[in-house]
Amino acid sequence: MHPGVLDKLRRYDTATICNVIELFEVRPRNCGFMGKRVKAGFPELPPMVGFASTVTCRTFTMPPDRQLPIVPDLISRWDELDGPAVVVMQNLDTHGAAAIFGDVLCNSFAAFGAAGLVTDGQGRDLAGIAPLNFPVFCDGIVCAHGYMHLLTLHEAVQVGGIVVQPNMLLHGDANGVTTIPHDIASDVADACAEYAQAEAVVIAAAQSGAARPEDLRAAYAEMAERIARLNTRLRKN
Repeated sequence: MHPGVLDKLRRYDTATICNVIELFEVRPRNCGFMGKRVKAGFPELPPMVGFASTVTCRTFTMPPDRQLPIVPDLISRWDELDGPAVVVMQNLDTHGAAAIFGDVLCNSFAAFGAAGLVTDGQGRDLAGIAPLNFPVFCDGIVCAHGYMHLLTLHEAVQVGGIVVQPNMLLHGDANGVTTIPHDIASDVADACAEYAQAEAVVIAAAQSGAARPEDLRAAYAEMAERIARLNTRLRKN
């Protein structure tokens, strides 16, 4: 995928990305994004955009008596992706809480150009990760890593209530994490500005300090009309 598309996607928050994806009607509106358990560790960071490098792991169960993949093995597979990696880690020990990632793992991933990390498990060492400006999304913080070990690389995983395939395009920020279908990614990036401008009509009216109900009604009607025109144009493409 052209880097310019990723740069454009980074300009917009994940909520706007989701709004625009809905206009293409390529999936139900309640699908394709992760649930509330997967939260931004650093919500102040700008949007994360990259391609899923998927991993399954365990943190409470003892490692099996066989050779397992390690972090360099995962990094060595990033040339299979269409752009910067977002490491997506599924915790198979769902009833045990121990940290899947910390500052060692995040420093390793950041050093090789990863765009971020997403997991349905827990993390730790946020103070050590913060200087990296490396986005992490997880289900909370815990102090110990238990028996953390990797099991499979670049196979489908279930994280945040959705299935994530290797090389899926992901977008995440303080609002959460969504997937973006590859075949509409460029059009989504191009349409975000127009969608944001449509919403700005209502926001400007609401913030004017003098809006009457009829003014707000007119602003909502204009926003709906602008979005409908955008929707028609996108579906023709």
